[in-house]
Amino acid sequence: MFHWQNDSSRSGFFIFLLPKVLPMPTETSPISLTVTVERKGDECVVVLCSGRLVSGVCSFFNNKIQGLIPDNKRIVLDLTNLEWVDSMGIGTLVRIYVACKRTGCQLELINLGKRVKEMLGLTNLLGIFGEMGERGINPFC
Repeated sequence: MFHWQNDSSRSGFFIFLLPKVLPMPTETSPISLTVTVERKGDECVVVLCSGRLVSGVCSFFNNKIQGLIPDNKRIVLDLTNLEWVDSMGIGTLVRIYVACKRTGCQLELINLGKRVKEMLGLTNLLGIFGEMGERGINPFC
């Protein structure tokens, strides 16, 4: 917001008072996602996800899961400790889902948290992913 006032000592001149500008923070909060893969049988893995599935880590997550698809018939994403997912994270989950469908691999999401459910609901994907998380699928293949 800018403020101005008329400088009465000079005709036609105005003084602009600019708001104090605060410096940008030098450190941002770290974006972290931890992915732990546990093999359960010959053709099944459980992937434990912790942290935030947001734009800065989506490529890492996608590459990690895409690398598991060829060798497995079932991938279970355990989202118990996933705190948040943004639109990029949702897009990544959809890409993984499509890749699994294309290759005949079964993708299951379990233990959806409140925030993850909210985001899936906003994108109308709760019917696809939420059903998996609600069924209480046994993650042990």
